[in-house]
Amino acid sequence: MVQQQQRILVTGGCGYIGSHTLVSLLSGGYSVVVVDNLANSSCESLHRVSKICSLSNFTINTDGTSGQDTDGRLVFRKVDCCNESSLRDVFTEFQEHGGFNAAIHFAGLKAVGESKIIPLTYYDVNIGATLDLLSLMEEYGCKSIVFSSSATVYGVAKDEKAKLKECDEVGVTITNCYGRTKFMIEQILGDFHVSQSKEWSIAILRYFNPVGAHPSGKMGEDPHGVPNNLMPFVAQVAVGRRPHVTVFGNDYDTPDGTGIRDYLHVMDLADGHVAALRHLDDSSSGKGYGKLNTFNLGTGTGYSVLDMVEAMGKAVGKPIPHVIGPRRPGDVTIYMADPSKAKEEMGWEAKRNLDDMCNDLWRWQTLNPNGYLKE
Repeated sequence: MVQQQQRILVTGGCGYIGSHTLVSLLSGGYSVVVVDNLANSSCESLHRVSKICSLSNFTINTDGTSGQDTDGRLVFRKVDCCNESSLRDVFTEFQEHGGFNAAIHFAGLKAVGESKIIPLTYYDVNIGATLDLLSLMEEYGCKSIVFSSSATVYGVAKDEKAKLKECDEVGVTITNCYGRTKFMIEQILGDFHVSQSKEWSIAILRYFNPVGAHPSGKMGEDPHGVPNNLMPFVAQVAVGRRPHVTVFGNDYDTPDGTGIRDYLHVMDLADGHVAALRHLDDSSSGKGYGKLNTFNLGTGTGYSVLDMVEAMGKAVGKPIPHVIGPRRPGDVTIYMADPSKAKEEMGWEAKRNLDDMCNDLWRWQTLNPNGYLKE
């Protein structure tokens, strides 16, 4: 356990991965300050976090701009990270109380398809927010950051059947603007670290495919509109919100002809952020202190699209309707992580299996058929 006074700034903390990470942080003894503009999330997730972590009297004010629990362990400020002035106000407010020990940076736009339609917005928001955050962290003396990157930085692998390693080529064959913004931010962090004479501690976490939900069923992924990812769509089909799942292509060079991906339980991913913070922390003899660290977060095990549909059917107790459609441009045959570096260097590895992913997702979906939307 870390001392409770360690305060972590979490940008985009109301979203799917961010909110689950709050649970791991609070359970690990940290206090958190969440900044989120709620453009693609709901502050209802914070109420759920508060209940799961047994916080006292978490409330949000009537205009929805701020909130906290009695002890100040979970604090919320409705702030757009692209608004430097508003973000500065948060740094100034908490500087009087010891400032921030570190930041975890989730905030940004993340829909791959949308990024191809409005690329300038993606570059502006994702890179602009990061530059604002880094500048303010530097000014206010917060020199530790965990960045939410993505496996999309690898692009199309030269050997699709090989597990991707952190030393593999990145940036060259990325197929969408979302992935390019993640790659560019990784480059910015690298250049910035070099300029700071190793005074900064940075962890870049390349996620593969997070799925599932908190095992309580109180929290999960709540996409606005049609889900962009496979498993939230499958869950909505299972609960009757959509007629069937379309499987895009069944002629890949895999055992069942459908694409294979590395799926990771969201709570394992959340725990990975806590492991990264500790890896960067000099007070706990973190071996990543003063370094630029890059880690894959995945299981190293691949499941096909049909594997996932079948596993979800097992959790639901009935088959999930699906149809076969044509391949989508840009989809690859196999995309899997080699997560061994994360285990070796920061002691993290995924613990939850495919049944856990599907059972927890189904529990969330059945208890919250309309997501965080209140009836």
